[in-house]
Amino acid sequence: MNKTLLGFIKKELVQTLRDKRMRIVLFVMPIVQLSLFGIAISNEIKNVRLAAPFVHNDPVLEHILDRSYASGWFVPANAATSDDPYTLIESGQADVVIVPQPGGFTHGVNRREGKLQLLINAVNATKAQAIEGYLTRIVGQTVQDDLQYSVPPAAVQLSTRVLFNPDLKTSVFMVPGTMCMVMVITTMVMANIAIVREKEMGTFEMLISAPVSRTEVIFGKTIPYVILGMSNFPLILGVATLGFGVPMRGSFAVLFLAVFAFVCTAVAIGTLISTFCENQQQATLAGFLVMFPMIMFSGLMFPVENMPPAIRWVSAIDPLTHFMGVLRNIMLKGGGAHFVTVHVGILAFIACVVTLVSFRRFHTTL
Repeated sequence: MNKTLLGFIKKELVQTLRDKRMRIVLFVMPIVQLSLFGIAISNEIKNVRLAAPFVHNDPVLEHILDRSYASGWFVPANAATSDDPYTLIESGQADVVIVPQPGGFTHGVNRREGKLQLLINAVNATKAQAIEGYLTRIVGQTVQDDLQYSVPPAAVQLSTRVLFNPDLKTSVFMVPGTMCMVMVITTMVMANIAIVREKEMGTFEMLISAPVSRTEVIFGKTIPYVILGMSNFPLILGVATLGFGVPMRGSFAVLFLAVFAFVCTAVAIGTLISTFCENQQQATLAGFLVMFPMIMFSGLMFPVENMPPAIRWVSAIDPLTHFMGVLRNIMLKGGGAHFVTVHVGILAFIACVVTLVSFRRFHTTL
């Protein structure tokens, strides 16, 4: 091989690997991420929150619930605070609610006219279809096998009402998630490179030696990206609603408040990453290594409920999880006041903490 080419290859390898941070990014972080994702991520629909507020004195329905929980697909909606089935779904306390006929399902089965209604949160169309399939099989097996009711299939009528996505369009669920990804790319990544670019070009020393305070430097480098992120969102929202038919059922004012909280959080995270990096190569790799887990643990591609409890806390501190939940809640459900307040408050708290750490890191890297 050409000696000059070999020299270039050796130089690039040495230049890349002599930096301890680059060695960690290249060899340690992929192993950590693969281990986490291998344990946490699953396409199987499970841990579905099931509620049945009218189960009392209804033996057949009680057996259906017991068999549902024993299947491993369902868990009780323990946080349920209302007997109104629609409220349980709208507030996010339950994924599916079983509503028997007046007089009880057991009484109806004995008269060979048993009726059950399933109310399913269909924001995620794939999950809704899986839930309906699970319960259809469980109800049939419970009535005919476990309880040995010798009744024809027509004696049990199972009706399903899907909420918030009656047409079961996958785009209604996926497009808001894609909007979140676009917002991350246009805010966190751009802010991440902002300060690093100054360092790499050699203008950072001139910037900090000017008669400006540390606060003015940081806010001067980050506020423009908050403005750019906020100005970019109406375009994204227009494409989602007009191009893909995603409904907008909530308040625009509340939506833009939530977007502002997330944009500030993303810019703060990007700024914090930049304080650990010396050049744009490091900043790009570090940004990817942070953004990729944020996306994977946010619930965009895999339900958060499927993750083991020992790892689920990662989603709880992931700002993309909270923003995606708020965005879908406002656009598809109309925006429950309690739900929006809690998650926007968490985003604001994360933004404050990350900004504080960024200030301290910026001070130590001068």
